Amino acid sequence: MRLTEAALPVFARHETFHPRYGWFRKGYRAVAEDPHIFEREDAPVRIGVGKNMVRSIRFWGLAAALFTESPGRRHRGTRLPTDFGRRLFGDGGWDPWMEDPGTLWLLHWRLLRPPCRLPVWWLAFHDFHAVEFASGDLENTAAARLEDLDGWRRPSRSALSKDVSALLRTYGPVERRGRTSIDDALDCPLRELELISRAPREGRYRFRFGDKPLLPSPVLAHTALDYAAQTRRSGSTLPVASLAHEAGSPGTAFRLTETELAAALE
Repeated sequence: MRLTEAALPVFARHETFHPRYGWFRKGYRAVAEDPHIFEREDAPVRIGVGKNMVRSIRFWGLAAALFTESPGRRHRGTRLPTDFGRRLFGDGGWDPWMEDPGTLWLLHWRLLRPPCRLPVWWLAFHDFHAVEFASGDLENTAAARLEDLDGWRRPSRSALSKDVSALLRTYGPVERRGRTSIDDALDCPLRELELISRAPREGRYRFRFGDKPLLPSPVLAHTALDYAAQTRRSGSTLPVASLAHEAGSPGTAFRLTETELAAALE
C-alpha cells in the first residue's frame, strides 16, 4: 500500500493538541447527541473545553473514524456517528468507558487506517525504517517522502514539525523537563501501548518491537482481516509475511515480528 492510497493530504489539523483521556468518547457522545455540535457557538461550554480543544476533539474523532462528515454542501457541518463509533461507545457498546486495553489498539489502528488523516503518522509507522531516531530525523524523512507526490501540495516544515511533535506526545514517554504535573504524565491513553520509548542517547527515541502482551488476539485478527479487505486480497489465504511487513499492515502498525504475529493469530 502506498501513502497516496492510504492517506489524505492534510497536515497539522489537530490544533497542536494530542488526544487526551476522554476525548475520543467525549467527541463521539457530543456528535451522537447533536450532529451540529461543532458548529455551535456554545460548543466549548457544552463540551467543557476551550475553543481550540473543541476543534482538536473534532479532528481526533474524525481521524479515529468515530464519526464522519456528511457529504454535500447541503449538509455541511453535519457529523454523524459511524458504525464503529456506535459499536464502541454507543449504548451497550463494546467499551463505552475505555476500560479495555483492546480499545486503545483499535483506536491506534483506526488512526492509521485508510483514509488516514495523519499522513506523517502513517509514514512513521509504515515507511520509516529507523529503529532509533530523533524528531528531526522523522521530520526530514517525511519531507523527503512528500516532496514529489502527484496531486499533493507540499506541507510547510512547521506543519510537519507539529505532526511529528503530536506523534511523540501521543505515543512516547513523558518529557520530564522542569515541573511536570500529574496531568502531563497521564494525559494520553495511547501511551499505554508503549510503541515508542526513549533511547539511551538524549533527545532520541526508538520504536519498541516485540511481543505486545496487552494486544488481544481477537483485535489482531480483526486488523488482519481488515487489512486483507483494504488490499482486496483474493482467495482464502494471506501470507503472514504480508501481514508482518507490508506498508499499512498490522505488523508494521503494531511493531510485531512475523513470529510474534503468527503466534498471536494461532
